[in-house]
Amino acid sequence: MRGGIADSTGNLATMSALRVGVLAYPGCFASEVFGVPDLLTMAGHVAGPGGPDYRVSIVSPRRRVTASGGTRLDVGPLREVDVLVVPGFELLPGADLDERLGALAPETAAIRAHFAAGTAVVSLCVGAFLPADAGLLDGRRATTSWLHADALARRHPAADVRPEELVVTDTGVTTTAAFSAMYDFALDLIRRHGGPRVARATARLALLDDARTSQTPYVDARLLPRPGHGFSERVMRHLDQHLADRYDLAALAAAFGVSTRTLLRRFAAETGRTPLAHLQASRVRRARHLLETTDRTVAAVAASVGYRDPGTFTALFTRHTGRPPSAHRAALRPRRKPAT
Repeated sequence: MRGGIADSTGNLATMSALRVGVLAYPGCFASEVFGVPDLLTMAGHVAGPGGPDYRVSIVSPRRRVTASGGTRLDVGPLREVDVLVVPGFELLPGADLDERLGALAPETAAIRAHFAAGTAVVSLCVGAFLPADAGLLDGRRATTSWLHADALARRHPAADVRPEELVVTDTGVTTTAAFSAMYDFALDLIRRHGGPRVARATARLALLDDARTSQTPYVDARLLPRPGHGFSERVMRHLDQHLADRYDLAALAAAFGVSTRTLLRRFAAETGRTPLAHLQASRVRRARHLLETTDRTVAAVAASVGYRDPGTFTALFTRHTGRPPSAHRAALRPRRKPAT
């Protein structure tokens, strides 16, 4: 669900001043500490005298905080606010999340206490792991960076993680997708607190896209952790090498000397999905590359990844990326300058 926080915290659109606290903590992304406040400042300038008032503070349960890159932050003590924003942090592959989040127990406790007092909680990017550890995502819809959505879902199975969404709000808790989605949240907050005109003008001033609806088009499957072991790895490699071939489950099983039932069972046990699902994802990934880097028609791209019917290909591509092939090309392929 795309949306702001007014529906869960009262009539924010009519409040004279919105108190926003940004929870700073060791190792948090400095840009995410200041990104939302900076955009709110711009919105105030756009609105002019008599416009919405945003009172922003950087708060922490600690006296000193050093953010990512060694940036020292000037923080104040925890205080009563209307909205508590939790920035993200650097999360490397293979990182020990238990250790990382265990060291942030004071922040987790602060998030839990603020929410219990009626404060709306907003997490940016992988900052979602903090309110999740505080128990706030249990039974709620949520999102986070597409790269770490699976890790969040595994760590907190009671959360309904929506990896395709940009901004999700569910009963007082808002989570956002990867990094720049903090601006999608901020624009929505500005829209609800200051009106659509101010939000639209702020987006134009900051060169932001205020019409995005999904993070799916930005997913690069090559960066995702690749599940699987020996058997499924061989099957996936075979499928990737025969993208344009017709999918034939019986022939695929015969190529590996197993029955179709055994193939499906072993592949699902190692990867959590079917060979066809993997093949479709690989076809879409290849099609995205061709759309972004070549002048081939949509029909030609479809044929190159195994689809004779462009309509079937377009439906599959749209389901995976959130927009049809032509729109994907227009959005992500750099425009060529006219010849002079």
